[in-house]
Amino acid sequence: MNQPLASTGWILLTTIVLVLALVPFDPHLSEWARGLPDEIVDFNRTITDFGTFAWMLYTSATLLLIAFVVRRASQRDTVRQRARAARNLSAYFLLTIATASVLVHGLKLVIGRARPELFADYGAYSLAPFTGDWLFESFPSGHSTAAGAFFGAFAMLKPGLRPLFLILALLIGVSRVIVGAHYPSDVAVGLLLGLWAAMMWAYLFARRDWLFRLDAGGWPAPKSASPPPKLK
Repeated sequence: MNQPLASTGWILLTTIVLVLALVPFDPHLSEWARGLPDEIVDFNRTITDFGTFAWMLYTSATLLLIAFVVRRASQRDTVRQRARAARNLSAYFLLTIATASVLVHGLKLVIGRARPELFADYGAYSLAPFTGDWLFESFPSGHSTAAGAFFGAFAMLKPGLRPLFLILALLIGVSRVIVGAHYPSDVAVGLLLGLWAAMMWAYLFARRDWLFRLDAGGWPAPKSASPPPKLK
């Protein structure tokens, strides 16, 4: 089995396991999180909007445009090479985040899960597909998906710092539960969906020899990292 398909399979399996594990406890964990001290809730309200698609898309698109213009306008080879690297990097982030955004908003519309603030009227498991109402777009969490894509892309580019980036993504995801916007299962699926987008675009870029290369095991590795020495 090729690595992209294998990775997709493992992420899908992990998603199913987490959903089955968290869904029964969603209302209890959500209620417990919202009952935390005001200082903790306020802190999470401060950081939670970092996980929005808009600023990520606009920033990566702007950087991509700047890199493209610089590369076209400059006559110096060194400048053109750096602009090309910046262009590929910006394109990787843009495509990863845009893909995650399209997927998560499509799932939200199709599934139509009621948000925690509607718990008293609808419970934790009410579904209203295709309503197009924000209040029925809890699953998956968009902020968590954006954080999973953003920090997942960094994790693919900087393998040595992966634990840090995954913790940061989880921090944004947990904040969505604490501020009462999502259930834990919404967050888990969102984080994994964003991570999947980052991994898949890394594979595609590696096949084109952009930013990544395929290592001996068929996994995408950043080109800046030195390949392991070959055994004689």
